[in-house]
Amino acid sequence: MRLFPLALLLASTGALAQTAPLTPEEAAMRAHVAFLAADDMKGREPGTSEYDRAAAYVADQMRAAGLKPGGDDGSYLQRVSLISAVPAGKGRLTAAGRPALTFGSDYLTSTSFLEPDLRRSGEVVFVGQGVTDAANGIDDYAGLDVRGKIVAYLYGAPAKLPSEIRAHLASGDTKRANAAAHGAIGVLQIETDEQSKRYPFSYLMSIYRSSRMTWVGKDGRAQVAGAAAPAIGWLSASGAAKLFTGSAIDWPAVLKAEAAGTPVPRGATGVRVTTRQRSTTRRFDSANVVGILPGSDPALRDQYVALSAHLDHIGVSTDPTLPKGADVINNGAMDNGVGTAAMIEVAKQFAADPRKPRRSLIFVSVTAEEKGLIGSEYFAMNPTVPKGSIVADVNLDMPILSYRFQDMVAIGADHSTVAQAVARAAGKRGIALSPDPEPEEAIFVRSDHYSFVKAGVPSVSLDTGWAGPGKAAVADFLANRYHQPGDDMHQTFDWAAGRVFVAINHDIALDLANADERPRWNKRDYFGVLYDGYGAK
Repeated sequence: MRLFPLALLLASTGALAQTAPLTPEEAAMRAHVAFLAADDMKGREPGTSEYDRAAAYVADQMRAAGLKPGGDDGSYLQRVSLISAVPAGKGRLTAAGRPALTFGSDYLTSTSFLEPDLRRSGEVVFVGQGVTDAANGIDDYAGLDVRGKIVAYLYGAPAKLPSEIRAHLASGDTKRANAAAHGAIGVLQIETDEQSKRYPFSYLMSIYRSSRMTWVGKDGRAQVAGAAAPAIGWLSASGAAKLFTGSAIDWPAVLKAEAAGTPVPRGATGVRVTTRQRSTTRRFDSANVVGILPGSDPALRDQYVALSAHLDHIGVSTDPTLPKGADVINNGAMDNGVGTAAMIEVAKQFAADPRKPRRSLIFVSVTAEEKGLIGSEYFAMNPTVPKGSIVADVNLDMPILSYRFQDMVAIGADHSTVAQAVARAAGKRGIALSPDPEPEEAIFVRSDHYSFVKAGVPSVSLDTGWAGPGKAAVADFLANRYHQPGDDMHQTFDWAAGRVFVAINHDIALDLANADERPRWNKRDYFGVLYDGYGAK
């Protein structure tokens, strides 16, 4: 989950290991996680035989529960064609008449799925944060002609916006698509103080050689947002200073305005840059796993409530600086073995209950979440049931179950009537609902429910909260185990908390599936309107 490490202070969990005997459901959940997070699964990276074994395991669990196959050709598997790209040597970025830029400290270049030898040359136009949003009266391209030009923009989006809208507008996909719509031929992102605190340029350098990934459409073309204006590089603060100081843009004025949160100077820079980055690409298949529980109401059974959980993790570390003999397997027990196990147990409860919900349920175990929500985006754009028939998504991603949680954070629920179902299910068990304690982390756009949101589907993803021992437990996990080999079966689990997590997600899905009216977006909700969701307009 969550693509990049989070900045949290180190803290001890204060959590106690569970000592009571496990219930059958708790034991089953533990067994699922133990299988998925075993060393011989090697971190379940898409494109590996280990991931395929994990997918086969989930399919077997769906079959045993009595779910109907919901994948391709009568199977439980939905084939997802993927393409990966890694750099083939260092990239190059030069600026005519400017000081030499140093790779790794002043700039990094970007790989391309569509152009193995990506080259761009053109004049740079500085467009502030590169945001256009009619709903909030923002247009950083106003009065600028960027056709055939390379646009440079600052990391982020206006601080005055709500965090979820800000995160959406700040995403690379949104900004590249905006640049392409204005006729740009490439984009450069510029480091800010905010970015340097969260994702230092040295961190970006450390993951430079990591594989990027996207899905391939039925037309054989890699799916890339804003393909006409690809990312050609990132500039550090020092790189931007070299590139813009003395240009037609008053760079000190830009930095002063950016720090103050006031409009920055924008416009043509008079600087021409040339970039090149070779990439090595590889195509391969992975799979989403899909099972269906048909609904009981003839008038509603053609509508589906989805439950999603990502199955993949980040595989085996290849960092050459690791000590000899170090553990290199990123097992992914909490992320997201636990979420997958919880989804399986929810499915089993529904299948075993003779009282079937009115609407149908579709359970989706998705691939390549860690590579950018790829598998869920593919499913949301290419569902195995009729388009428009999925009316809600309940996403199960990395609940931190090392402690007896007292509250939960319902990411995304407040945009729709899904919030009412969440409140009822949590309240039934005395679990409070808390606001997101770290809205700056923008979890709304960093887990698989966001793929359903972009398909116009009201969605929620539940996180365990910070009340009681929660804050310390979450901090400990994120600092010491998240995306590290320590996320394995040797850490503390509270399986009774897992049972409560399963029950709450089960009841949310049941509530949504049995309601007389399908879930609807809140009237004039930003995302509901943007993605033409039911009830928003």
